[in-house]
Amino acid sequence: MSTSFEKYQKRRLKSSYFSVILSIAFVLFLLGLFGLLVLNTKKISDYFKEQSSITIFLNDEVDSQKVKNLQTLLESEGYTKSIVYISKEEAAKIATEENGEDFMEFLGYNPLKNAIDLYLKADFVSPEKMSEIENELAKNSIVNEVSYDKPLIGLLTKNIKRISLWVLIFSSLFVLIAMLLINNSIRLSVYSKRFTIKTMQLVGATKRFIRKPFIWSSIKLGAFGALVALIALAVAMYYLNINFPEFGFLENTKLIAILFGSIFLLGIIISWISAFFATQRFLNLRTDQLYY
Repeated sequence: MSTSFEKYQKRRLKSSYFSVILSIAFVLFLLGLFGLLVLNTKKISDYFKEQSSITIFLNDEVDSQKVKNLQTLLESEGYTKSIVYISKEEAAKIATEENGEDFMEFLGYNPLKNAIDLYLKADFVSPEKMSEIENELAKNSIVNEVSYDKPLIGLLTKNIKRISLWVLIFSSLFVLIAMLLINNSIRLSVYSKRFTIKTMQLVGATKRFIRKPFIWSSIKLGAFGALVALIALAVAMYYLNINFPEFGFLENTKLIAILFGSIFLLGIIISWISAFFATQRFLNLRTDQLYY
């Protein structure tokens, strides 16, 4: 009879430990994903900024050497990420493919102009800086017109600033939520042994002596949970890197190491603090209060 009861108690204990480890792992995994987003916020915003371009339309019948000189000048500028030359013939072909009909058959000529698409570095994608670049380019004698989507650039800049602010706010809230969830998991684990704590206290064990095994056990649970979370996070990062290589999630190994180290330490520290205060609470309760 006693053997069956002991086995039952061991199963309950293992089940309790398993639940705590899974809870910690899940919370830390989500926190790690959010941390990854925070660390890569600038990289992601820079990627979208650098998809915007300034189109430089050239005058008709411009000497090819002058076009090459302009391209060389643009490539040497500090704001240039890349340039793409599009001839009027290429532009007509693209327009025909997009519209599904050849407009030149109707018009009898090609009204489009040779153009250069100028892609800027992310730091220069803002309404003010792009306006300065536009004015500078418009002064060139072979440039007919400089065009870019001004409302879109204004909206993009505004939204990126807003999103960055909200990411910081949510990351702070998420850290707080993670701490509360892990704290509750540890407290439930300690709660199941509240009578053991009180029994040890009644036979003369000191508070430090009673707390020690509970804290050590919680630290181990936190470490195991953190390891499970880090394995899952590594798999998620590998998947993201394969499917979204343009963001380079695995490029900065130093930041990744800091993120992983922070997640692991956070799992241990929160578990230690939670176990300390949970055991302290039950140590301070009267025997009759343990039943509530």
